Formats: sequence, C-alpha cells, structure tokens
Amino acid sequence: MTDFLDQVTRERRADVAAARAAVPDDEIRARAQVGPGRPFDQFFQSLRHRRSAVAVIAEVKRISPASGVLVESFDPVAQAVRYVAAGATAISVLTEHRHWGGSLSDLVAIRSAVDVPLLAKDVIVDAYQIYEARAAGADAVLLIAEALLDEELRRLVSIAKRLGMSALVEAHEASAFGRAVSCGARVVGVNARNLRKPSDIDVGRVRQLHTFAHADQILVAESGIASVDDARMLPARVDAVLVGTALMRADDPGPLIHGIASIRRTVSV
Repeated sequence: MTDFLDQVTRERRADVAAARAAVPDDEIRARAQVGPGRPFDQFFQSLRHRRSAVAVIAEVKRISPASGVLVESFDPVAQAVRYVAAGATAISVLTEHRHWGGSLSDLVAIRSAVDVPLLAKDVIVDAYQIYEARAAGADAVLLIAEALLDEELRRLVSIAKRLGMSALVEAHEASAFGRAVSCGARVVGVNARNLRKPSDIDVGRVRQLHTFAHADQILVAESGIASVDDARMLPARVDAVLVGTALMRADDPGPLIHGIASIRRTVSV
C-alpha cells in the first residue's frame, strides 16, 4: 500500500532542491527578512485572545486528496475576504500544488487583501519552505510530526520563532502527537485525517489525545468538521478548529464560520 505522506514528502524534497537551485538559501532568507512586515507571533496571539470561544482557522484550497476537486473555479482572495467577514480568526492557505492545488501566489494575493494571520499549509520538509512562506507574508507554518524527526521538528519550530512566526505542529498518530507537544511549539493540532491514507478519518482522535496537550499550548482540531454540531461535540480543551472542505463546498461559508465562532468555552485560570 502506498503511504501518501511518504510520497508527498519525497516530492516536496525534490521541489525544494529545484527551488534552491533557482533561488539560493541566502537570497530566500533575505526575502523573508524584508517580506511583508507582520506582527511578532500574531498567529498564536490571535488564537490565545480567542480562548473564551472557539476560534476558526478557515482554509482556502482547491483540491482535497481524499475528495478530489472541491471547486472548479474560484477566487481565493474573495473566498478569504468572505471568511474574515464571517468571523474567522485566521486563514489557512494551501501552498502545495500537486495534491491540494495551492501555491505561494495564493498566499501573496490573500496577504494583500486581509490582515488576519495566515497559516501556510504545506508538507514542510526543509527550512527553505519556512523562509519562502514568511517572504510571501505567512504568520505561521504547518509542521507534520509524522513527516519529521524530533531534531528536525525542534529545529524548524525554532527557525519559525526566530522569524516571528508560529508553528502549528500537528499529528494523527498518538506517538507522533506526543512528539508534537514536546517539540517547543505553542500551537499543536490533532488531525482526524490519517495522511498516510487520506480517506481514513477518525473524528474521535482529538478526544483520545487532547489531554496530552500542555496547559499553555493552543490545541487545534483539524479535519472531519462539517457542521456547528460537529464543533460542539469536540472536547472543551479544544481552542480552535481548522475547517476546509466544508467551507469550500458551501454556497455561503458565513453561517458555518459564525456558528462555530459563537461556541463559548470555559477557560480555567
């Protein structure tokens, strides 16, 4: 059986090598330093500010590896603007092109149109991609624990911090989530989707793993959330949800975002 995550990881390593040949490390690092000026750690701070209610990270993507093409044609900027108007705390922008139909160009365009934090969502295998994301205006990057060794996780989280960014470190497997919460990240996620086989979704995974998140970490529930009721069923420990497919398929994403963002939480002090 093909391991989808391993496949994409190999592809992204080859992509980084090609990008590095065209734009050397020194240049991409310089671009990251002079890219769109963004507040320090805005992604984490915005999610923490919302801890009395569920924050929505609304996702812009064209394709789902499990469901195929979600929309034949759409304006990513207009979609992001609709998300913000409905109350999204942050926007997730796919930047992987083969399987999710994303691009850094989408990130740049959306950055010019909205001021909320942007998460660059990709299968990151190299620090080069973090510098690319920052240069394009991202406030955070996604790191997948199953795709990275412990040393790599810690190093990439540290690089993101030095750039004033957050790292959302996600996992599906229990052992990988343990590594995620101990790598130094302040935002961690439980992905209900098994990226080794994207058609497999375990919506109960966050209920199994939420107690392992540290008290000072933001916990994000990812995938499998299609309704306000789905969000209400999540453990009270969940601070934010990342929703993509349901929003991309909706004629109007506003009611789902507004409904989830209206769910109150009890925050212990």
